[in-house]
Amino acid sequence: MLRKIAATAFKKQCLALLDKLPEEGLVITKHGRILARVLPYREGNSALIGSLAGKIVINGDLESTGVA
Repeated sequence: MLRKIAATAFKKQCLALLDKLPEEGLVITKHGRILARVLPYREGNSALIGSLAGKIVINGDLESTGVA
């Protein structure tokens, strides 16, 4: 279950909370309304960039709708 924390408490404890940030992240609320979700940064997604280079073939005009 996601841990919820009030915005004022998050503001006071921000650095300590970030040091112990759970894998599922934190939900920050204000007056019971969800404002934001803080998630840990994950390495590894950068390997996806350019991973399909040379593997995709484009046939025809990429900018055309195909209608003459």
